[in-house]
Amino acid sequence: MLISGGISFNSLYSQALARPNAWKKYRKEVTLSVGASGFLGDLGGRNTIGKDNSPVDLEFSKTRVAVSAGFRYKLNKNINWNSSFNFLSLAGDDKLTTEQYRNNRNLNFKSNIYELATRVEFGISSFKRPGVYSLKKSLVRTSKTRAYELLGFVGIGVFYFNPKGIDPSTNKYVSLQPLHTEGQGLTGGPKQYKRVSISLPVGVALHVILNKYWSVGMELCYRKTFTDYIDDVSTTYYDKAALEAAYGPTSALMSDPSKGDIPGFSSPAGDGTRAQRGDKDKDSYMSLQVTVGRFFPPKRGRTKLRSKF
Repeated sequence: MLISGGISFNSLYSQALARPNAWKKYRKEVTLSVGASGFLGDLGGRNTIGKDNSPVDLEFSKTRVAVSAGFRYKLNKNINWNSSFNFLSLAGDDKLTTEQYRNNRNLNFKSNIYELATRVEFGISSFKRPGVYSLKKSLVRTSKTRAYELLGFVGIGVFYFNPKGIDPSTNKYVSLQPLHTEGQGLTGGPKQYKRVSISLPVGVALHVILNKYWSVGMELCYRKTFTDYIDDVSTTYYDKAALEAAYGPTSALMSDPSKGDIPGFSSPAGDGTRAQRGDKDKDSYMSLQVTVGRFFPPKRGRTKLRSKF
């Protein structure tokens, strides 16, 4: 679900010409969106120590496609309910950063995200009455005008992910969750993570209503999640011999493909404390999309609205 708040692009004069119930013509809308997605988590990022959940750490070369299909319903002039199915592709790679510790770690991943989300949108919208006469133009009939919405939103979603990394021995991607790369399920290790989690989408959108059938727009959406394993990286390194004994050689290899540039990088400290592999901040992802909408206006015989277009 989404919540949105915003401002109108119209002057007080144009708003005075708005018909009170004009928004009802745009009550039902089917939308398609396409754009780019980016990952914000432990892997990859800019050339500094990671800043999880911050767009400052976004690695632009790893942006991937984002596609959505949704349905918007106007509860009133300024409040919408919107539900959508979203496909996003996420990726991260330590080799793209020059920050020495992250680069030496040498981990990578990719994952497709399949998300169902619903949200509430709040905004001040303008629905102008087309073709009215203006005293400013000597009673010359004005042309039809577009309507605008500048929206903010917040909602909730559920998504599926399946992180994969490149196996250095074969140069092919393998699924990481079954490999228990941080010792999930072993003594002293974390619990095995699930590949389904909750997201909280928030963002802003510009919605331009072209006529009674079509709209275009742009939307920026940031998702906070409740998992730290979209990239299969969260806590500490686990003993590779124990991983190999329990889950096989691929598990040990994928848990620690570090370059060896920093001696003792992934080895335990003298007191047995395991070396840090990631941090405990939850992962995030975001998208920037262009949207196209198709309205389904009410039939004339079933509404009191009079439309001139």
